[in-house]
Amino acid sequence: MTLLRVEGLTKRYGATDVLRGVDLDVDHGERIAILGASGSGKSTLLRCLNFMEMPDAGTVTLDGQAIGRRESELVKLRQRIGMVFQQFNLFPHMTAIGNVMEGLRTVRRFGKAKARARAETELARVGLADKAETYPAHLSGGQKQRVAIARALAMDPELLLFDEPTSALDPELVGEVLTVIRSLAEEGRTMLLVTHELGFAYHVATRVIFLADGTIHEQGTPDEVLKRPRKERTQSFLARHKEFSL
Repeated sequence: MTLLRVEGLTKRYGATDVLRGVDLDVDHGERIAILGASGSGKSTLLRCLNFMEMPDAGTVTLDGQAIGRRESELVKLRQRIGMVFQQFNLFPHMTAIGNVMEGLRTVRRFGKAKARARAETELARVGLADKAETYPAHLSGGQKQRVAIARALAMDPELLLFDEPTSALDPELVGEVLTVIRSLAEEGRTMLLVTHELGFAYHVATRVIFLADGTIHEQGTPDEVLKRPRKERTQSFLARHKEFSL
């Protein structure tokens, strides 16, 4: 049942060790929330999993096959591991549907009609069928992030990575993005989600990981980590986030 296996993943920038030998197994259908203070290595971990950052040591295995060893693999790999970023990363000169179609046309080599049909389906899935011809400058932050999710979904990935997908949004827009992510969870999609939305993590994740100093400091069910953390470092982190409701 293991989809992704990470062994000894290490990443350093200069003299700073950002990831220190992370080991992690992700099963099909798991929804893992990744928590931690700024600088704990959360975003770096996600970026190493789809090789936007090249690890300094360790292995990543997807469906039993080691990945990321050859540059020629990376385009195909990123079709299998979709990523949604904090800052949306939409092309400003393309409409919403153009953004969703782009990877289908250039990477998957879909014809225009087939790519458009798939893009329309994914925009409808995130509630933006009526914004297909709208440019990013005329979309709210929440709508931009939903377009970014549709773009990731269009590639039909086996694993979805979310890097703090609501951190750049105004508070009133957070809910619309979390609603889309929750619907994907209900479909049984496998996902890793870096988030500060602890209440959302509690209700949607099947497992919670707390990163500290580039290692998995504590992990377990949402009840175990968010309600009954064993480690002092986790307890201290959660004490600073008491505004969330379980």
